[in-house]
Amino acid sequence: MAESTNGAVFADAFAAEDDHILAAREASAQFGITAVSPAVGAALAVAAAGRPAATIVEIGTGVGVSGLWLLRGAPAAQLTTIDVDLDHHQVARGLFAEAGYPGKQLRFITGNADDVLPRMNDESYDLVFVDADWEALPARVESALRLTRPGGSVLVAHVLQGGKVANPARRDRATVAHRELLKSVREREDLLAAVLPTGDGLLHLVRR
Repeated sequence: MAESTNGAVFADAFAAEDDHILAAREASAQFGITAVSPAVGAALAVAAAGRPAATIVEIGTGVGVSGLWLLRGAPAAQLTTIDVDLDHHQVARGLFAEAGYPGKQLRFITGNADDVLPRMNDESYDLVFVDADWEALPARVESALRLTRPGGSVLVAHVLQGGKVANPARRDRATVAHRELLKSVREREDLLAAVLPTGDGLLHLVRR
């Protein structure tokens, strides 16, 4: 356990965050938002850089930590970011602007993702990142897969729930929901799936 913890600390330290991401992380703490860890952010950047992604959707803006990491990987990408909280979006807008991203590159949609996602076009995005509460997670992952082009990626944060998912004795509703999500995507023939034990777990799905 100690070596595992040390490995996680090392992975976070390895993922150097610039001043803009650090400012977003500080703002996240002030809002009580659990932002992705530096190591997860670095994994997002690498995934975005791989194609590289030209169009990205982020379900759950927070105040910009994950969005800034995604744009670090694909600095020319068009980012559509969805959050129910207008205050979060106002802070995120300022942080993206300070980082040098022009407004025309960003689309902020303030509203419930369950209402917004059905209005978005199928197979129109290279990468979709999902950071959602467990109750909404299955539907939002399905929506993300619908939006993603064949060969595109869906990334889902917090899927190991701090290690609880790997412990069969843990049967709380949030843990069970994440466990069932992982089982369902593993069994699908139209997806390639991998769980990265980074942060509290990052699920990477690729549409065949």
